[in-house]
Amino acid sequence: MRYLFEEYAFDTDRRELHRGTEAVSIAPQVFDLLDYLIRNRERVVSKDELIKAIWNGRSVSDAALTTRLNAARGAIGDSGEEQRFIKTLPRKGFRFVGQVREARDVAGPDPGDAPESAPAVPDKPSIAVLPFANMSGDPEQEYFADGMVEEITTALSRFRWLFVIARNSSFTFKDKAVDIKEVGRRLGVRYVLEGAVRKASGKVRITCQLIEAATGAHIWADRFERDMTDIFALQDEVTLAVVSAIQPKLFQAEIALATRRRPEDLTAYNLYLQAVQQADRSSRESLVEALRLVQRALELDPGFAAAAALAGACHMENVLRSYATDPQFERKEAVRLMRLALSLDDHDPNTLATAALITALLVGDFETEIELADRAVALNSNSSHTWNCRSWVYKIAGQPEEAIRSFERAMRMSPVDPQQFTALTGMGYAFIELRRFDEAIVAGKKALRQNPSYPGPYRCLASAFAHLGRDAEAREAAAGMLEVDPAFTISAWIARSRLPINAKLMIEGFRKAGLPE
Repeated sequence: MRYLFEEYAFDTDRRELHRGTEAVSIAPQVFDLLDYLIRNRERVVSKDELIKAIWNGRSVSDAALTTRLNAARGAIGDSGEEQRFIKTLPRKGFRFVGQVREARDVAGPDPGDAPESAPAVPDKPSIAVLPFANMSGDPEQEYFADGMVEEITTALSRFRWLFVIARNSSFTFKDKAVDIKEVGRRLGVRYVLEGAVRKASGKVRITCQLIEAATGAHIWADRFERDMTDIFALQDEVTLAVVSAIQPKLFQAEIALATRRRPEDLTAYNLYLQAVQQADRSSRESLVEALRLVQRALELDPGFAAAAALAGACHMENVLRSYATDPQFERKEAVRLMRLALSLDDHDPNTLATAALITALLVGDFETEIELADRAVALNSNSSHTWNCRSWVYKIAGQPEEAIRSFERAMRMSPVDPQQFTALTGMGYAFIELRRFDEAIVAGKKALRQNPSYPGPYRCLASAFAHLGRDAEAREAAAGMLEVDPAFTISAWIARSRLPINAKLMIEGFRKAGLPE
């Protein structure tokens, strides 16, 4: 039996307690105490009954009982003062008052309606969003919960790399206790998202868990609490928060799965996932490995648009980071692969966004790159990647205000993105062109803390400090950048890409900071 409450999963068969993806350490006796209180949550459990059940009737001091209760509360984020889950009723006993859902029985359509064989799990990430449980008993909340599941399903379906089960199939599990492994088998998916909605005191609390169906392992869990005002605006807000949280978690889980597979089992998609991981590291060696992997993926599947776009992006990075031994060749390869990707699939938001970025940095066609970037976000407004690429496009096109708005949207979509330092750097560049030098310094420092080996934040800080007349700090930032990128010169940076277009103040700051011409 699994009991689910807020972001916790309490598994009595495995004797495990999880908060999201993290296992919570819990002593056996404390586990038994929690188990007993949860199973008897419909009533007050007296002190004597609890002692008899947990200590087999042995004599136990009040202090010992209090210690175990405090340990149980601590394991689930509760306390004696708050008593959010375990309530003490003076002179009567204790009661588990948290809203609990049980996951025990296999659910779904009637057995006679079940298919003879389960559908095969696709060779790409696949997910079903189950109906959210209404924990409030309020019929209005039922409509809200169902509507939110539909919104989340629709938002996830815009990610073309993700296979999403349609609402009609997922809703056959409504109002039934479910076994996640069986849900995954029946629907042919690798992941299941389940959740619950509870309304109280003018607020609505939504809890969600993303689970790997085959193992029952929790990949992610979170709780969202909002004021219950405009119900449709609230649906949009929570949908955005949920999708922004689970999309990168899904991708990370898929990459981890791909890296565990044997070489002979690797498909084009698995190779692509491993290439993404290498490309994100952005070192000279990792980009070489990323290109090797993605080229193998294209050999297996010549029509794989996302792989072609990634290959183009890797060649672009080699040019931008001065890794290329033959910059002209890599520049041409980046553009060739970008055009190949568009010819294979010009309706995929990620492909459009990557193509827009390559065009903006290496080609120079404001009208085309802005059109590609705007189409990307129109097709999937829930993707941080599409917004991030759009940001750089608008920065290069000389529209820093719009670039900053897009960078902010991208970071809101993926607040713990390990690549966020690139967006912060781009914001810093845009702030400089708007003469908002103090804000550029804030963004540059944040980016530097996230990745001290990335030269972009040093460039941002050197220029911004120089414009403010903070010469010692400007020279320190310039020295840091030359340590990371010893071959840097202003003329080489200008020649590498179109990033310096519309960056006159940036370059002026470089000269003031004493960077080599």
